[in-house]
Amino acid sequence: MASKSVMICGGNLIDPLNKLEGKGDIFIREGQIQAVGKLAAGRYKAELSIDAEGLVVCPGFIDLHCHLRQPGYEYKETIKTGTAAAARGGFTTVCCMPNTSPPLDTAEAVQGLTKITARDSSIRVIPIGCITRNRKGRELAPMYELFESGVAGFSDDGSPVSDAWLMMRALEYSRPLGIPVIEHCEDINLSRDGQINEGSMSYRLGLPGIPATAEETAVSRNLILAGYTGARLHIAHLSTSGSVDLVRQAKKKGTKVTCEVTPHHLTLTEDAVAGYDTNAKVNPPLRTEADIDALIEGIKDGTIDAIATDHAPHSLNEKQQEFGLAPPGISNFETCLGALLGLVDAGKIDMNTLIDKLTCGPAKVLGNRFGRIGALAKGWQADLTIFDPASVWEVEPDRLASLGHNTPLAGKRLRGRVIMTLYGGKTIYRDPQYENMANMGKGNRHAG
Repeated sequence: MASKSVMICGGNLIDPLNKLEGKGDIFIREGQIQAVGKLAAGRYKAELSIDAEGLVVCPGFIDLHCHLRQPGYEYKETIKTGTAAAARGGFTTVCCMPNTSPPLDTAEAVQGLTKITARDSSIRVIPIGCITRNRKGRELAPMYELFESGVAGFSDDGSPVSDAWLMMRALEYSRPLGIPVIEHCEDINLSRDGQINEGSMSYRLGLPGIPATAEETAVSRNLILAGYTGARLHIAHLSTSGSVDLVRQAKKKGTKVTCEVTPHHLTLTEDAVAGYDTNAKVNPPLRTEADIDALIEGIKDGTIDAIATDHAPHSLNEKQQEFGLAPPGISNFETCLGALLGLVDAGKIDMNTLIDKLTCGPAKVLGNRFGRIGALAKGWQADLTIFDPASVWEVEPDRLASLGHNTPLAGKRLRGRVIMTLYGGKTIYRDPQYENMANMGKGNRHAG
């Protein structure tokens, strides 16, 4: 629904960047926020009025790490289906990883993706370029050309840069560009052939384990290199308590490091793979309750900057193989909010902190190259998410917008439903239960 002017009335506004929390209104015109607060009735004339009474209204979610699969793997996901799923999850900006075919290791490849997103995407898609050519870890990709083509950072994603000399060169080249090297921290010599977390579950199932040290030794090396070069390092999907401690200490020393954690590493333990459930197979693997507690503490004390989905859709056939052959990854866009609000309900984190890590936290990592996003303020992009924190729904994989139905949450009941997503002031998603815009108040929102 495209409207030149929109008034969102009576919502619970939450904007951690501006320390805004409370009931209020938002007036939008020509894709920008024009006014925020308790706005005088009749002063602003809008073509569309949205009653957000009882709903949370916050900046649109920003995802620093997802896989949209196109080009090359359209049977898993496309730009069109992936961004539709992201919008249903409340995301208005996503950063897509470069493990496509061809990989995003040249300016031409990035420009080709940009053309596809301009045609098919319903939200803002920001590409991540490769660190090395063809993600092989042998020679650097043309980093300046990739920067000029509009990438937000450099990553070989699931292929960690094992060569320390090459990693140091990548950090040195990235430093004057001001954007981060984004590293999947894994010592593949320590994780070799591993399938799940090394521990009681790997012993019980007879599967090779991936020890925490496989992540922590790589985190340590990359932090040392980042400190030495003075470049920006962003660590993807932290999963262990030791990694959190290493990043915490590095930040205290002044190292330019940021990091992210996924919804599944915050909410699921290694027990989720019991019964050889390939839908719970991820890399890094699901860890222990102690690791979850450390990750949550890292979110609360600011060590962890963002929550990123690592949305990784796969086909049904790929996941319905024996455990060792199935690819790792979870389709995460549409279950992200509901899964994370379980932490709020349990009192483990507060709502403001959660929204911070989904909005202004990742926006700070991106910087201002991609517009004024991640806040509710005059002159900022009108990217907003409206959700009902009390609405309960059941995860039905076949009803997901993503082509990837691979989720370990199938059949689970989650509390927290995205009602509407606005991108540039335009309604790009609206929950079918709320077709009548005039009836978005309290009266009819709590169906299970």
